Amino acid sequence: MKTTSTLLGLFLVLSFVACKEAPKKEIPSVNAETETVASEYNIPDSWIEKRVEKAHIKLDSTEAGKVLWSAMEAHGGLEQWFANGYFSFHFNYEPLSGKGVRDSYQTIDTWSNKARHHSMTDPSNSYGWDGEEAWVVAKDSTSFTYDTQFWALTPLYFSGQPFVLDGQGVNLELLPEQEFNGEMQNVIKATYDAGVGSAPDDYYILYINAKTNLVDAFKYIVSYPEYFPNGGHAPEKLTVTQGRTTVDGIVLATGFKTYWSAPKEKDGMGEYITKITVDDISFAPTVEDKFFSAPEGAEILNK
Repeated sequence: MKTTSTLLGLFLVLSFVACKEAPKKEIPSVNAETETVASEYNIPDSWIEKRVEKAHIKLDSTEAGKVLWSAMEAHGGLEQWFANGYFSFHFNYEPLSGKGVRDSYQTIDTWSNKARHHSMTDPSNSYGWDGEEAWVVAKDSTSFTYDTQFWALTPLYFSGQPFVLDGQGVNLELLPEQEFNGEMQNVIKATYDAGVGSAPDDYYILYINAKTNLVDAFKYIVSYPEYFPNGGHAPEKLTVTQGRTTVDGIVLATGFKTYWSAPKEKDGMGEYITKITVDDISFAPTVEDKFFSAPEGAEILNK
């Protein structure tokens, strides 16, 4: 397998936030006392190989799975995705209404789906998910005007497609081919077993370009129980890839446009509702010790 020699050197999200410039704007600075690196992405190659082999066997057993595997290969390969280490990126979700902007710099442990975010306007405001606890550190109620527990892993399900569908409890269905933006698409639908994740009634419908095997777009719903305590879900949305870049062998989107899904309109695109930009993307083998754990003074959200 490809080694991690191509990975970035020592990396800290906090020191990264303090020192590195994003392509279009400066990232706010934070206290330099957080610069000690102690936690390494030391998943053995053999573990990665076994997980990838298990995923490949499962996906190769169905036509829908074969389509998804081809997409993973086109985007750089599931093995490379895991071997690259911690995945960091700036994700700016901007509804055109001006309400509900979610702008954060985040680091994800792709192996175990842990996350930590820092506000782009004030990086002393942060939140995360350590695999068991959702936590937030905020100066006041205006620091985050959205559900941080729900959002901790949500951007991964945009930027991490198609790799995020490799796990247990994911069910795939092959739908009829469809033309989208003048290109034929292989279409697969992903649903979840009961009890998987915080919103098991969610689904994703991926449009995978029949020529390139890259994900051109995906439809999805939000059924998060905190938003819909009596069941149901938000109307279906359609998110379209806007540009791509390759980072450490992985092909990633540099932005998205989201529309209300409108089957009767051209390409199923209704009203354009959200602009998403993704930049300052990197992978790295290290983060600060206990990086994803709730820091002292954090509020635990899922007591």
